[in-house]
Amino acid sequence: MSQVPIFQLYRNSFGRLIYNDPSGIVQEGVIPVRSFPITEPDRGIALVDSHGHELAWIEHLMDLPDDYRQLIEAELASREFMPEIKHLRKVSSFITPSTWYVETDRGEASFILKGEEDIRRLTNSSLMIADSHGIHFLIRDRLSLDRHSRKLLDHFL
Repeated sequence: MSQVPIFQLYRNSFGRLIYNDPSGIVQEGVIPVRSFPITEPDRGIALVDSHGHELAWIEHLMDLPDDYRQLIEAELASREFMPEIKHLRKVSSFITPSTWYVETDRGEASFILKGEEDIRRLTNSSLMIADSHGIHFLIRDRLSLDRHSRKLLDHFL
């Protein structure tokens, strides 16, 4: 069930998010920020101004009307780029640096892993992998990967 927010949110002619609070104060260039982008991406979202000051807090993204939710999701998608690894096809070597060939939620990719320290454990089953260019790849649940992928990954953990 959607709740009526106590603010207005829309895009101006330049595509920037505009926030209008109940007292009529207008803020241009509003930025949505996730509190827990990996573990709970649809909960705890702050709308902040260009100086980082919080304007509004959204407990659940699904509580917003569809048009506001779509604006926020589009803005987040344009700012966040973290492909999720679904399958590890192969790795060039079990020593680093090595080239990883993977399938992600955004298509096939390859990247260079400089060292095991670039694999960071987020939870018991989720990992974040930084490639040599600083792009982060997410493995949301390593235990749900296929057997071949888990076997390759285990060499680096």
